[in-house]
Amino acid sequence: MSLSSNTHAALAPFTSALAGLSLRNRAAVAPMTRVSTAGDGVPTDAMRRYYADFAKGGFGLIITEGNYPDLAHSQAYDRQPGLATDEQANAWRPIVADVHAAGAKIFVQLMHAGALVQGNRYRTQSVAPSAITPKGEKMPEYGGQGPYATPRPMVEDDFRDITEAFVRAALRAREAGFDGVEIHAANGYLFDQFLTTYTNTRTDSYGGPVENRVRFTADVVRAIVRAVGPAFVVGVRLSEAKVNDKSYTWPGGAEEARFIFAALRDAGASYLHIAAEGRDFAFSASLREGRTLTQLARETTHLPVIANGSLHDGTRAARALEDGHADILALGRAAIANPDWPARLAQGRPFDTFDPAILHPAASLENAASWRAAQLEAR
Repeated sequence: MSLSSNTHAALAPFTSALAGLSLRNRAAVAPMTRVSTAGDGVPTDAMRRYYADFAKGGFGLIITEGNYPDLAHSQAYDRQPGLATDEQANAWRPIVADVHAAGAKIFVQLMHAGALVQGNRYRTQSVAPSAITPKGEKMPEYGGQGPYATPRPMVEDDFRDITEAFVRAALRAREAGFDGVEIHAANGYLFDQFLTTYTNTRTDSYGGPVENRVRFTADVVRAIVRAVGPAFVVGVRLSEAKVNDKSYTWPGGAEEARFIFAALRDAGASYLHIAAEGRDFAFSASLREGRTLTQLARETTHLPVIANGSLHDGTRAARALEDGHADILALGRAAIANPDWPARLAQGRPFDTFDPAILHPAASLENAASWRAAQLEAR
């Protein structure tokens, strides 16, 4: 990347192959669960302001928190937004319009909880590749308490129903004006449960070797791409670590990673988003050979790759882009603390430090507003 000395790499426009989409810069807001609906999955006015602030602050791309695509098993959290109904989709329209008016693009993340259900108003039993009780316990800041329930293993009808639900949700997203969708295949949720060896003990065509474990994710991507057409972005988020198991790595190392990346490219994915699950990008995304997963994804697929994980520091952000680790950088907690991160970077202003109290005792927008009010009062 050739840039003038006074231009930060993250502020350079991105015009590469994202279904013809151009971004004003390479700074993206990562998907972050904010559990802030009224419990009906319908986005709120507070969410509208929340997403618009990122666009006004200069981010080129915003990826929403995960939305559940059906009224069956997919919901992970109480107060999570959805794209399972027309009412939910229509409530996203003004949010999308405000983001566009401020010059940014916006993708909606579609996710299925699989076994990691903390709150589902529609069903009492979760579904997953296999009847394996998840590690760890539910997360209080997202409304959970105690151990996860043991799911039932998916059967043929489940594969069909889930695929159709994702296709319908993607079509609703397109109608609502979103620029693309991101399929959440990371962090321990359903598609990642298929990729993970200890949560997928199936002996059919969806279990065993990596070519079987990636099959369902690739099938869903392929079905969405077929339905929405080539002018709509369909990305995939991947990770090795999970919300309930931060130490997991793909057992096949670089070879397994290459196969996963290539399978999703061949299914029609527009980009890959490699998540670090709350940890440092370089540490948690590095392979034994010394390269990063994001480098490997770029080399294998020649698709745009988004990197995530402790990339808020200006020097580190520039290095990640200039050294070929990624095409776009996704900021999570740093974006919450600095919704105007790109503007601050351009102006040379310091960044605010993220305070975990913003997400505790609840990772909601109401809690964040209370925290800010307390900070102002303290001043």
